[in-house]
Amino acid sequence: MREPTVDDIRWLYRKHEELHGFLGMLGSIDCMLWAWGKCLNAWKGQYTRGDHGYPTIMLEAVASYDNWIWHGMAGSNNDLNVLNASPLFDSLLADTGFSSVVDPKRTCFTKKQSAARKEVERTFGSLQGRWGILRQPARAYSVNAIKRIMYACCILHNMIIEDNDFNIAENRSYYFPVNNLQGSTWYEKCDLYAEKTKELRDKDEHEYLRHTLVLHLWHN
Repeated sequence: MREPTVDDIRWLYRKHEELHGFLGMLGSIDCMLWAWGKCLNAWKGQYTRGDHGYPTIMLEAVASYDNWIWHGMAGSNNDLNVLNASPLFDSLLADTGFSSVVDPKRTCFTKKQSAARKEVERTFGSLQGRWGILRQPARAYSVNAIKRIMYACCILHNMIIEDNDFNIAENRSYYFPVNNLQGSTWYEKCDLYAEKTKELRDKDEHEYLRHTLVLHLWHN
C-alpha cells in the first residue's frame, strides 16, 4: 500500500499501453462494499446507503492489470462522492462520461475503458475469494479495526502476487516521497495547492486530453 516508484510507473505505463492502448495509465479505480454487521445504532445512518438498506464500509482501490493494489482507502463514502474525498484524487474530478451522441471513436474509447475497469473488479473478486472474512459481515465494533482488517487483506494479497511472480513492476523497493514544500510558509502552501487544484480541475484541459486519447486509440 504505497505510491509507485519511477521504475514502477515505467513498467505500468508500458504494460497498460500494450494491453489497452491507453497512454499514461497506472491502473483502474473502483469501490467495493463490505457489510458491517456490528455497526452501532448511533452510526447506522452514516454508514447505510439507500440502495442497500444496511450499514456498509466502502473500500476504494486502484489496481493494475496484475491485480496489485497500489492504493486503498476504507470509509463511509458512496460512489458519488468517494473520488472527491479520496486522498488519491483529492484534486481531481470524477467525469460523468460522454454524451449520448453516437460516435464510433467514442464508442471505441468507451469499450476500451470498460475493459480496463474490469481489472479492479477482478481484484475485488480475488480479495473476497481469498479472504473469507471479507465475504461475511464485519463483526468489529470499531471503524479503525475494520480499516486495519481491510488493509491487512490488501497487503497480504499483494504479497501473494509478488511471491508468485505475477507482478508487472519488477522493482518493489519502498518509496518515501520527498516534500518539495519544506521551508515554505503556510500561505505559500495554500496558494500552491489552490493553483494546482484549479489546474487539475480545468474542464477545457480535461476535454482536450480526453479527445486526444480518443483519437490515439482510434488511429492505433
